[in-house]
Amino acid sequence: MRTVCVYCGSSVGSRDEYTQAARDLGRLLASRGLRTVYGAGNIGLMGVLADAALEAGGEVIGVIPEALVERELAHNGVTDLRIVHSMHERKALMADLSDAFIALPGGFGTFEELCEMLTWLQLGIHQKPCGLLNVAGYYDPLITMFDHATEERFLRPQHRNLLQVETDPARLLDRLAATHPPETHKWLDRDER
Repeated sequence: MRTVCVYCGSSVGSRDEYTQAARDLGRLLASRGLRTVYGAGNIGLMGVLADAALEAGGEVIGVIPEALVERELAHNGVTDLRIVHSMHERKALMADLSDAFIALPGGFGTFEELCEMLTWLQLGIHQKPCGLLNVAGYYDPLITMFDHATEERFLRPQHRNLLQVETDPARLLDRLAATHPPETHKWLDRDER
């Protein structure tokens, strides 16, 4: 694991713990010699994460669509700023550049990006570990939803377990580094069709 993609909010949210977690994760990635890939924003948790990694001597790759650069949201101080045409290109490039994925608190975009990487892992499109940094219980409702989907047989237990969840960034990185996602069949009821 050399490069970690971090999905997080373009807002800092309502709790200081979210900002501190982004700062801690950025510093930790840099201290472990891991490159950070993120959405290239200079605002919210995205900006906090990037600044912390850069200040700690880390390498930060930002990927952003042209439309957001034009709104002056791009972080021009990152090590490598990649400008793409669309959000689809952004997500694909971030996935290609990364060896693992972590979600910090965020909104729709963060949820969608994490779930897309989990779906791709479930389908065997990639074999890269996915993690959730559950800061101050932020993701408790989403974790409960994933558990409910498993109970209702929309997720297999082995697919539910593809998501590594921790409250401590160092433990999460350790788990991701040690994780080798299994190859599984996506379909729950393949034999019942």
